[in-house]
Amino acid sequence: MQASYGAPTDRYPHGVLGDDLEWGSLQVICGGSRHSVDLPEALVFEDVAPRLAQLDGQGPPEVIVVESHRDRGARLAIWGLDDGAVQRRAATPFIGTRFRWLAPLGAADLDGDGRMEIAYVDRPHLARVLRVWRYEAGDGLREVAQLQGLSNHRIGAPDIAGGIRDCGQGPEMILADAQWRRLVAVTLNDGTLTRRDLGPHRGRDSFGAAMGCDRPR
Repeated sequence: MQASYGAPTDRYPHGVLGDDLEWGSLQVICGGSRHSVDLPEALVFEDVAPRLAQLDGQGPPEVIVVESHRDRGARLAIWGLDDGAVQRRAATPFIGTRFRWLAPLGAADLDGDGRMEIAYVDRPHLARVLRVWRYEAGDGLREVAQLQGLSNHRIGAPDIAGGIRDCGQGPEMILADAQWRRLVAVTLNDGTLTRRDLGPHRGRDSFGAAMGCDRPR
């Protein structure tokens, strides 16, 4: 299965990712068939790329995206193939204000309980809050934990830093501190997020080393 954005548009001139274009459609290829969906004028996909993750343990993987509303800002949404059509299955609430964004980290069973979580940083340039949501088929998304003082994106950067790694002791989320001086690893246990320092942040090489289970350089 593959997923990509299409229909570039300038109808939401935020430019948080360094240009004036966002995306108006989502295309999914599965089993040799192509499926697509167009967003209404009030919405865009404000994102670097769709993410595929098997969230409910059955069928094709789900598609994790960032949608932004012209008046209410961003939300995280889960799409999937249902009856041959691309359908939105769940979404977090919108942040609530135009030009307010979130930056995904990824999806994993972060606490080892057999259920999948999705992590993102809410307003990585302003609020800098790591939020973790749990997805279950039929029940949608439920927030399970949050932690302040973290970021994974700087205004104008075309990519999102960090992500989720597993160096043999379970999944860890890799982010920068609020000042972008240190890298940190965050784990989820019993509904609580715990951070530990990994070393200084000196640029993308530091993130690359951390994601590869080395000490940041």
